[in-house]
Amino acid sequence: MNPVTHLLTGWALAGSFRTNRLERAFVTIAGVIPDIDGAGIIYDYLSAGSNFQPLLYWKYHHILGHNIGFCLLLCLISFSFTKRRLITTLLVFLSFHIHILFDIAGSRGPDGYQWPIPYLLPFSDAWHLVWQGQWGLNGWQNIVVTLIALLTMLYIAFKRGISPLELVSVKASNAFVSSLRKRFGNPHDIKGENN
Repeated sequence: MNPVTHLLTGWALAGSFRTNRLERAFVTIAGVIPDIDGAGIIYDYLSAGSNFQPLLYWKYHHILGHNIGFCLLLCLISFSFTKRRLITTLLVFLSFHIHILFDIAGSRGPDGYQWPIPYLLPFSDAWHLVWQGQWGLNGWQNIVVTLIALLTMLYIAFKRGISPLELVSVKASNAFVSSLRKRFGNPHDIKGENN
């Protein structure tokens, strides 16, 4: 699935709970960072010249970051750096696994490759997660998931006054929320909100 979709779903999960900015950042990052193992494609591209072959990408994507060992590392980091350790770490664990679930459901390449996920690494290479009904990366199902994540983000931004832009700039996030509320009204002024 597209990294933007993973980012939106991770942030929507974090924004659905009463979390602070740092906690939301950890949960959001856990939802997208497994795809760091696909960064080898940048080296492949830059070093290839006219003979582009995504060798590092094919070798390491869905391997290094898509396993329980990486998840436990993320949980340990989250537990070490947040105040509300238990809830944040549980949300990090869940966000990571939503990423894995979405990759199992919707990461089939144009060549039909299923992208199996060696979930038990680095402890064991015995169990690879794959689903034969996997959607194509450009399938309508992935587009629907992305739209749902986007609408959820917009709803949370409108209602709670926070957006994923806070990950890079609180000022930009506030401006975005302000624009939403100017367009659709203040959520506290909507009839029935405080009844």
